[in-house]
Amino acid sequence: MTPPPRTPSSAAPADRRRTFAPSAETAGPATTWWGKAWVTALEALSLDPARLARGRAYADDGHVDTITVTPGRVVAYVRGSRARPYRADLRLRTLPDEDWDEFLDAAADDPAHLEALLAKTLPPALLDPASPLSGVPLLPATAGDLLPACTCPDAGRPCKHAAALCYQVARLLDEDPFVVFLLRGRDEREILDALSRRNAARTASSPRKAPSAPTLTAREAFARTPLGQLPVPFAPPPHPGTPPSYPDGRKVPDPLTLDHLATDAAARAHTLLTSHTDPVGELGPWQDAVRIAAAQPGSGLTAATRSLYTSLTRALGRTPTELARAVSAWRQGGPTALAVLDEPWDPPAGPFDRARSTLHALGRSDFRPWRNRLTADRFQLRYGRDGLWYGYESDSGSDDWWPGGTPGGDPVDVLTGLLDG
Repeated sequence: MTPPPRTPSSAAPADRRRTFAPSAETAGPATTWWGKAWVTALEALSLDPARLARGRAYADDGHVDTITVTPGRVVAYVRGSRARPYRADLRLRTLPDEDWDEFLDAAADDPAHLEALLAKTLPPALLDPASPLSGVPLLPATAGDLLPACTCPDAGRPCKHAAALCYQVARLLDEDPFVVFLLRGRDEREILDALSRRNAARTASSPRKAPSAPTLTAREAFARTPLGQLPVPFAPPPHPGTPPSYPDGRKVPDPLTLDHLATDAAARAHTLLTSHTDPVGELGPWQDAVRIAAAQPGSGLTAATRSLYTSLTRALGRTPTELARAVSAWRQGGPTALAVLDEPWDPPAGPFDRARSTLHALGRSDFRPWRNRLTADRFQLRYGRDGLWYGYESDSGSDDWWPGGTPGGDPVDVLTGLLDG
């Protein structure tokens, strides 16, 4: 018999509660293996495929409002056929301390597990029966792991409203698997702090091995004529090192932000060591800040990225909105796309005029030119110095332009991508 879920009281501490705004875009199915595992558990508890299909359609069409996640529980209002939405509820058993110790010890023992968690992914070893990680039930695996409830009169288990919430949670897990840790009882900072402490303890207790390469004292080396050759350098490590543990106190920088920066520095050092190039060495402070922020999932929505965004914008005298817009541009096309966002310029007449003529021939004579930009209502096409067109969108009548779609050499294709999106 499945034990009842252990859930906190409704007055959960603020730092162990996360809220997710409803998505403005039409969603698709879960894409990560952990998101799919969540959906599999949902489908295992249902005896009515038709209810699941309606729930999936509700999730796809944006019927799920703001989602609140606390240890052991997910709650959201789901709009159904009546004006007043229904309150859907999912419960998941939280893990006891001994299960958490087993998981954290196993994760800290393997650098690959640590690297996966710091990259905001779940280690594939969770599915390997031979791995110690697989013994800790982080992801729901059976029908009894997920307990749905709803204020609607439907007695189905789950009803379509709870099913819609469950499908939407799977998409949240795609973006941030740390949500499942919170559902099981620990938040992101607790997990990362616990891993940092264990990693620091293991590093301190590990014996240091002397290098096996031949060595010479300075006196012996300079006594030779000519000087002896340098020893063969050590082979580069297969992957960047893991940052150490950082202090957490009132007068020290945020440890998660330091961890992001140290991880980035280690990755750059590894690239320089293995390829002898540093592709980001010529970036200015703002470009580099945007690059660092763009490498983190969540666009400033998770606890870790919110802290990082705050630190970067405060240091550069920018706002989080400016950084979020720049991150969208960077993900659109790197430094070149960021320049398109920040720098209007006067392009040569040839390609710019040909684009206007092409749009006019297709019945889009409403595009107005200004420098390297063509604007019509809520769409804008910007011509970059690399010869590509970059799409932008805004609300009608607003001048709040955000990058969108994929850049390309044909302005019609870029505009079609914006319209289809």
